[in-house]
Amino acid sequence: MNLLTANDRPGEYPASYYAATATPLAPFPRLEGAVRADVCVVGGGYTGLSAALHLAERGFDVALVEAHRLGFGASGRNGGQVGSGQRLEQDDLEAMVGLPDARRLWDLGQEAKALVRQLINRHDMPVTFRPGIAHGCRSMTEVAYSHAYAEKLSRDYGYDQIHPLDGAELAALLGTDVFKGGDIDHGAGHIQPLSFVFGLAQAAQARIFECSTVTRIAGTTVHTEHGHVQADHVILACNGYLGGLEPGIAARVMPINNFIIATEPLDKLMAPIAAHDTRFVVNYWRMSDDNRLLFGGGESYGYRFPDIVKTVRKPLLEVYPQLKDARIDYAWGGTLAITMNRMPCFRRVAPNVLSASGYSGHGVAMATLAGRILAEAVAGQAERFDLMARLPQQRFPGGMALRAPLLATAMTWYAMRDRLGL
Repeated sequence: MNLLTANDRPGEYPASYYAATATPLAPFPRLEGAVRADVCVVGGGYTGLSAALHLAERGFDVALVEAHRLGFGASGRNGGQVGSGQRLEQDDLEAMVGLPDARRLWDLGQEAKALVRQLINRHDMPVTFRPGIAHGCRSMTEVAYSHAYAEKLSRDYGYDQIHPLDGAELAALLGTDVFKGGDIDHGAGHIQPLSFVFGLAQAAQARIFECSTVTRIAGTTVHTEHGHVQADHVILACNGYLGGLEPGIAARVMPINNFIIATEPLDKLMAPIAAHDTRFVVNYWRMSDDNRLLFGGGESYGYRFPDIVKTVRKPLLEVYPQLKDARIDYAWGGTLAITMNRMPCFRRVAPNVLSASGYSGHGVAMATLAGRILAEAVAGQAERFDLMARLPQQRFPGGMALRAPLLATAMTWYAMRDRLGL
């Protein structure tokens, strides 16, 4: 079974709140026959579109091929949070790569956030960046850690945008008293993710082909079912939908499914910020512009999606029990990609073939920056690409056949720890 078609109709967006509210683009043509380009980008999400945009700014002729529609994957289905730093916290990065590279990685994370806002403003996209992401802790131990981490970022990295909160302050912001405290990052924020995809596409100045599934890559010639692109360089920007196109990446980048529901319009529930909690399988949420609660939670590791409303309603009601009678108007799932260490996987697959993927739930900003870094590397400026490629990336145990069951077993253990408060 193919993840590209396991839960979705070819060429159609899922029935998400985002698809219902974004101003759609007219379909792009299918790739037919032979096309010549300087660079062929495979994948029409944040990474691929950002790479196409930044390559075009450097004068490259770019052809981009997408198996479905632009933003069909995680880029058009995610929680919309534009977070600070990297997916791993700085303590972990300092231990992993040392202080100098940890500092460089922090700076890249800051640049990634700024890039999202710059692109929105520069290209007059129909996207609003709304500041503020709160972090809810379920134990006083977690609260103490979050406050200490905010102090560390201010002291060691000069980042003073995270403000510690006690339980009452957080409850006033979020409209729930289930958390003992936490913090709010005023330098982070949230956007409508599919609208951002469409904005990138309109700015990209590339030849874009939709409904053009790549079947194989021979050197730097990219073949689809109905044509091919002969290029000097290839960028793989497939993330969780890579499949068997490049086994070396697939061994290190694991597709998982995540789910979101949107309620009916509500009376004022929380401040116009985004939030997430400390669960290992994280819950994340925010209010839409028309006062719906968009709440994400739950994961699965096979091909088929479960009952999404049932899966997500349970953690929703743990945070907001007062919404037990709220109508659910939208429910959708999507496939993202994780790595063993939760840091992005940048790789040189072959001469003139580059890849970036595996953003592990931190991709709105980092995938957008990855596109810029890939464009730099194609142009011969590879220092930042090489920094990301130096990050250690282990293969998932069990190979393609067993990694999903093994991960599901591990995640069941972590879910049990969440329930027990360990």
